[in-house]
Amino acid sequence: MDTQERLNGKVDKANNFLVKRFYNIDHNTYIEGALPAKTKELMGLVASAVLRCDDCIFYHAIQAYRLGVHRAEQEEALNVAMVVGASIVIPHLRRAYELLAELYG
Repeated sequence: MDTQERLNGKVDKANNFLVKRFYNIDHNTYIEGALPAKTKELMGLVASAVLRCDDCIFYHAIQAYRLGVHRAEQEEALNVAMVVGASIVIPHLRRAYELLAELYG
């Protein structure tokens, strides 16, 4: 997460209006609404795994953890991603499980 924060700092220094608007939309998408924030983070986790974005997988897994999502719930969400995305998701699944082990012990 340190790398993401460091790189976000560089983007913030550019003071790009469109980037700020996109970040705002992204932030507001994951707050409580008709769907609980926990559910939205799990949806983000699944989409990120299917799209094979490790940075995104880690972000959503950490956010879900911070919101109190249980490890079994994250693993089940990753099962959905593997079924939807097929075997190409497996290398990303491995890295996600490594992160879950760090988060949950």
